[in-house]
Amino acid sequence: MAEANHPVDKVRQLQRQLYLAAKRSAQRRFHALYDRIARCDVLERAWQQVRNNRGAAGIDGQTIAEVEAYGVDRVLKELRQQLEARSYRPQPVRRVYIPKAGGKSQRPLGIPRVQDRILQAATRLVLEPIFEASFRACSYGFRPRRSAHQAVEAVSRRIWAGEHWVVEVDIRSYFDTVDHELLLRLVARRVSDRRVLKLIRQWLKAGVMEEGAVKPSAAGVPQGGVISPLLANVYLHALDALWEAEAADLGQMVRYADDLVVLCRTQAQAELAHQWIVATLKGLRLECHPDKTRVVCVADGSQGFDFLGFHFRYLPSWRNRRRRVARCWPSQRAMKSIRARVKEVTAPRARLHLPVEDIVKELNPIVRGWGAYFRRPGTSRQLAQIDRYVVRRLELFVRKKHHWARAWETCAAPAWQRSVGLYRLSGANSA
Repeated sequence: MAEANHPVDKVRQLQRQLYLAAKRSAQRRFHALYDRIARCDVLERAWQQVRNNRGAAGIDGQTIAEVEAYGVDRVLKELRQQLEARSYRPQPVRRVYIPKAGGKSQRPLGIPRVQDRILQAATRLVLEPIFEASFRACSYGFRPRRSAHQAVEAVSRRIWAGEHWVVEVDIRSYFDTVDHELLLRLVARRVSDRRVLKLIRQWLKAGVMEEGAVKPSAAGVPQGGVISPLLANVYLHALDALWEAEAADLGQMVRYADDLVVLCRTQAQAELAHQWIVATLKGLRLECHPDKTRVVCVADGSQGFDFLGFHFRYLPSWRNRRRRVARCWPSQRAMKSIRARVKEVTAPRARLHLPVEDIVKELNPIVRGWGAYFRRPGTSRQLAQIDRYVVRRLELFVRKKHHWARAWETCAAPAWQRSVGLYRLSGANSA
């Protein structure tokens, strides 16, 4: 019995029960999940997650703050009533675009309304432990207690272990091309509750609002949907499972969502793995980008490859030049991306009316977040390059704003940088 000051987390308890049941039987299909999604405590936990993630409004324009003003209990009660009456209908998602790394192209996001996000979060709370029981060790993306950094470490370990032939795979427009019917069949391997399958189908077919018009969704899962990462993993779990059954002797696959590499010991294995990946993805109605899917040999250090924003090479150790080690640092694309974001904030002519302290206050979380992801042994050179670029952009801003011919001497001084509160990736205040 739980102590009075440690109440039982019933949602967590439900998730554990579902996980253990799924783990005990890989063939079990789950029914009666719809009623669990509609449970008050599950909907409340889902609301907490949506609130903590904040996020923009959907096509109805309703924000998190407006939901709180309307009454959270009231919103959850209405959602529950709609579920019980089978009258729930999602609205189309709102299409927005964000720059891709490098800044030249844009990535489409679909933002559901808050109520739809709550119900998607509730569905994910119930479904995730069922599918987690089957997901393979090679998958790292959008999973509990797994991260991109773990995937990066796994790749480094395989290179250290002598797997120097790498198949670099790029799936063309993955989130936009997922086949709805195949995805629903893959979900139905574990979920037999037709009401839950109908919910998922409704979200997939809800459509997209763009420039005032609703466009139908023929394929894909909207990036921005709460349940989309889970559905994306369910779809590519088929690839993981087939690899394990048919091709695991060729090498080690490491996958983070739709970013994946295969590390092999020989060129022959890598070539076979490349052919297998292309053919199997075609069977899943996906296409590899012909120019970005390739086989790379890293053995002599002359070539490398990019994965999850890092560039990997097999190079001589700094301490012992006769010994090679796997090293990685921010890729050129990642460096270009952070420079583009810094330039956007410091664009002189558009923002000269602002004090430099406001510009710095806006820059700091951008640079700090980038550094939190990319800071690791061997990246000090790239971190220092970004520090210098930030100072150069601030110097240009100050020179234009105040017409200082010698603004560089001022901005390069550590005392001035401390006075405006500038965060640095390297140096004394980088911790």
